[in-house]
Amino acid sequence: MPIHELAALGAAICWAVTGLLSAGPVAALGPFGFNLIRQGIVVAMLAVLVAATGRWRGLDPALLPPLLWSGLIGIFLGDTLLFFALRRLGPRRTGALFAMNAPMAALLGWAVLGEALSWQGAAGVALCSAGVAICVLGRGGVNRFDTVQGHLGAGVALGLLAALGQAVGSLIARPAMAAGMDPMTGSLIRVAVAVACLAALMATRLPVTRITGRPTAPILGQVALSGFLAMVVGMTLLLFALQGGKVGIVSTLSALSPVAILPVLWAVTGERPSAASWVGALIAVTGMALIFLR
Repeated sequence: MPIHELAALGAAICWAVTGLLSAGPVAALGPFGFNLIRQGIVVAMLAVLVAATGRWRGLDPALLPPLLWSGLIGIFLGDTLLFFALRRLGPRRTGALFAMNAPMAALLGWAVLGEALSWQGAAGVALCSAGVAICVLGRGGVNRFDTVQGHLGAGVALGLLAALGQAVGSLIARPAMAAGMDPMTGSLIRVAVAVACLAALMATRLPVTRITGRPTAPILGQVALSGFLAMVVGMTLLLFALQGGKVGIVSTLSALSPVAILPVLWAVTGERPSAASWVGALIAVTGMALIFLR
């Protein structure tokens, strides 16, 4: 049973759901405010879970530096840019751009870690990436989740930089996870670094760091649910997948959110995905099958 690959796929499903959950709170609080509040809630959740389960015992200090850098690049930079892109482009376009972290990670894994893929694995990565692109390019009518706010080019640049941050963050974390770091403890370390950086940035009082709305109870509930699914569950699954899976394969499977989001959008908006979107989903599933059967 390819348990690590299944964990990466589970992370993609978590992120597909949280893309929709996050759109409203990001608009209400602003990207920076949403990210800071969500990360703070997640740190509290993870700290309670790690302390209650004793997962922090046996922590090897030598594994801390790569996780600190992974949190700085992958979460602080990557997630902050991601939510700025989300506010501009909506969850489906942002998810498609963010999925580019898969081929980026595959190339980085080969160049930096020497993780060569078999022809079957490489074909699976290519098909999954192509399927994700077709899913988005073949979308149907525009709904409230697809509205573009501001300059499209700036949103695309933010989405691609967020994808690069995710790919580099995964690359840095991979050796520490393969060496035996507990996934939940690793998640806590990465998110805590991001919260510290966000708080320090907020102290500068730059305009971009403003919380643009009042965090009401319903908004905070959505933020907490988004954080739990995306980071407590999703990111822990991703780090577990990196314990035994190659960076390129894990990143590809975890980037299938735009495919997983199709039935979710259908249920929420009542808009049936176009035939091209289903073709893209079929191509992505074929690539996933190659990865699992390789």
